[in-house]
Amino acid sequence: MATKKVENQDFSKYIKWFWKLFLGGIAFIILLFLFASWGLLGYMPSFEKLENPDSNVATEIISSDGEVLGKFYAENRVPVKFEDLSPNLVNALVATEDERFYEHSGIDARGTLRAVVMLGRDGGASTITQQLAKLLFHGERSKNKIVAITQKIKEWVIAVRLERQYTKKEILAMYLNEVDFVNHAIGINSAAKTYFNKNQKDLTIEESAVIIGMLTNPSRFNPNRFPERSTTRRNVVLGQLVRNEIINEKEFDSLKKLPVILDFKPESHNDGIATYFREYLRDYMKKWVKDHPKEDGTEYDIYRDGLKIYVTIDSKMQQYAEEAVEQHLTILQKKFFDLSKGKKNAPFINISNEETDRILKRGMKSSERWRLMKEEGKSEEEIIKSFDVKRKMKVFSWKGEKDTLMTPLDSIRYYKHFLQTGMMAMEPQTGHIKVWVGGINQKYFQYDHVGQGARQVGSTFKPFVYATAIEQLGMSPCDTIIDGPFTMPKGKWGISAAWSPTNSDGKYKGMVTLSQGLANSLNPVSAKLMDRIGPKAVINMARDLGVTSEIPEQPAIALGAVDITVEQMVGAFSTYANKGVYIKPTFITRIEDKNGIVLEQIIPESKDVMNQDVAYAIIKLLEGVTQSGTGQRLQWGGVSGLTQYDYKFSNPIAGKTGTSQNNSDGWFMGMVPNLATGIWVGNEDRSAHFRQTQFGQGACMALPIWGLFMDKCYKDKDLSVSKEAFERPKDLSIRVDCNKKVVDSTSIEEPGIEEFDF
Repeated sequence: MATKKVENQDFSKYIKWFWKLFLGGIAFIILLFLFASWGLLGYMPSFEKLENPDSNVATEIISSDGEVLGKFYAENRVPVKFEDLSPNLVNALVATEDERFYEHSGIDARGTLRAVVMLGRDGGASTITQQLAKLLFHGERSKNKIVAITQKIKEWVIAVRLERQYTKKEILAMYLNEVDFVNHAIGINSAAKTYFNKNQKDLTIEESAVIIGMLTNPSRFNPNRFPERSTTRRNVVLGQLVRNEIINEKEFDSLKKLPVILDFKPESHNDGIATYFREYLRDYMKKWVKDHPKEDGTEYDIYRDGLKIYVTIDSKMQQYAEEAVEQHLTILQKKFFDLSKGKKNAPFINISNEETDRILKRGMKSSERWRLMKEEGKSEEEIIKSFDVKRKMKVFSWKGEKDTLMTPLDSIRYYKHFLQTGMMAMEPQTGHIKVWVGGINQKYFQYDHVGQGARQVGSTFKPFVYATAIEQLGMSPCDTIIDGPFTMPKGKWGISAAWSPTNSDGKYKGMVTLSQGLANSLNPVSAKLMDRIGPKAVINMARDLGVTSEIPEQPAIALGAVDITVEQMVGAFSTYANKGVYIKPTFITRIEDKNGIVLEQIIPESKDVMNQDVAYAIIKLLEGVTQSGTGQRLQWGGVSGLTQYDYKFSNPIAGKTGTSQNNSDGWFMGMVPNLATGIWVGNEDRSAHFRQTQFGQGACMALPIWGLFMDKCYKDKDLSVSKEAFERPKDLSIRVDCNKKVVDSTSIEEPGIEEFDF
């Protein structure tokens, strides 16, 4: 009996120890949770932090037709509200990651117990809410076991708090918006765009399963790199949909046999359309944030604060413009390469070897290679020597990137061959810029030829001269003037030597109307008008039309010896189509914060510049250019010695070609009532150009791009680009209908005078 009593006492002691350990363990766990909630185990987010968790949200650039042109981001994330989420995604997420999501309050007891039984492995223990807590507040799990345990405890506490703070729907949306799907795709919308080139709401069941399947390990189940793994994982997700009775066995058998078909288009700042415009906008926004601080005085971060910038660019028109540039310049560039073959110093013409070396050295010094080697402390001699070592590289071509073997110096010379372009289109009545093509490829050629690059405008400057003459002298397009030998004497308007301009062919047409003078770009006619009004008056007119570039007060500006940007030229010409009212080109309509609050509404600046009768008279002059002058090839689409295009326009078009000295710059300004467009084409260096005016003139280099672009716009009926005549002012006081035919006089040769402009 004594032995039995002792055994009972020992057993009772063990029971007491068991309960002490058990209760002590529970107390310890409770203390751990309390310590975690009090922040004693490390940082814990406050109530305010849970209310507004930090997330880097991309700034979106939204076109006038509602398309996202691009983003500025540190992380490529654009949040999606639950109401906008695809049901396919939501179903796949819950079925795969957290079947009892709608039943628990942040911690799944059954899943946690299973994880304990499985010796600490997750085994489904982490709920979607816990995964969100991890993503928002500490990221990757520590490899240190002690730290990892404290992180897990904090996840549980945060998960419970998140469940109190947000609805289940909000938690699902927050989670899908936060996940990094690799390849710069942060959040579900970016993932859908990157892997399937779709909006997330348009994903099919099997595509949604691919995306959700990545959540376990985005790198391991990346469908672009590991298609077999991705397919296997997708089928697991589809199996979970069957298990949760979202699809049936028959649907599962059908879907699992489908291959994973991607439309992989990772987003980057160099991809997509309007890349030059987006860079121009980025620079603008960097200045804008300094002038528009938040309420607390800090600056907005265009990479993290999720601004929405509504711009005037039309995505369809932009696409058509870029296609037109590529279509024409592919052909023109081939001709340029063909004509440069075997030529000494190509692509440069009529410059010395020393000047060629200076150009190439400038190219070296502006290269990334030079900058990096300079930072490494290399001497100039070492850097220059490195440019003569052949190496593998990718280079730009109109047929796509090419892998090649060449020296960095050869690559600089190669790129100097390429014809560049600047193109802008604008609504004259609103000032809204619809198209902005700053160059041929922003990745390889960063210089923007719309907003940055001022180039010699040639004869496209002549309408400014004609407008001044019509306004100040009371002239009309039907007034006559002699196109013949003319000399402006030394001292007149401050010139240091006598000036005798001639036409491109050295011949003269005799008595012509002003309309014929502009249509055929007759230099003596422009010079004679300048002689009567003076350069100062013309400069004032250009200033009123929005031209801010430096203009020398010299009579030679009558022929276009002036450097002006495409942006300014389009703004100026638009004034004629807008009945004499200048509207400053505008590229933003409004800017909103991430909550949709309008931070700024942009109202274009405008001013009356000229009488609407004068503006209409210039329009009629410019119509003459496309009807019977240097722009008439728009009527049949031919480009002499180059190609034949399909466009054939019969509607009224106001336009002007321009070609600078030595064919370095080719221009075309083209307008219909509701769209004004300016195009420049030329090489980066002015000493690189076509030898032949046949190919180097604006009518060959720039005009066909306008034709191709407008043809595409007219075929898209949604754009409503006008084919109507320009509106004629009531009681027009200036004669514009020149019915009387002027007979050409005998051409007069005047040899020995070098052509300046065509």
